[in-house]
Amino acid sequence: MANKKTLILGATPDSSRYAYLAANRLAKAGHDIINVGIKKGDVAGVPIEPAEDIHTDVDTITLYIGPQNQPPLYDYILNTHPKRIIFNPGTENSELRRMANEKGIETEYACTLVMLSIGAY
Repeated sequence: MANKKTLILGATPDSSRYAYLAANRLAKAGHDIINVGIKKGDVAGVPIEPAEDIHTDVDTITLYIGPQNQPPLYDYILNTHPKRIIFNPGTENSELRRMANEKGIETEYACTLVMLSIGAY
């Protein structure tokens, strides 16, 4: 499987959260990860950074931030210009999906953990 550099938006050091599980499973599967969030700490040996520096070499952004908290991050997400955005359950946002599609970014309403477990990532 090819390395798909993935930005986890909503990363957290809280081991009970899906973003934490996804970061660890992505890293274990051989994908480089970038943890972005408001919490301090690290996940899978990668520090969590604030949504400031634009990463331009990202294949996938996987969202773990609810739609009500996404609008201030629209520019950050779109300027990263990933190949795709995965809207995990509870993060679905038709406005951001439309904006991303208009910029040629593929979008999926899916679950990163399920995709990894069935080999569809």
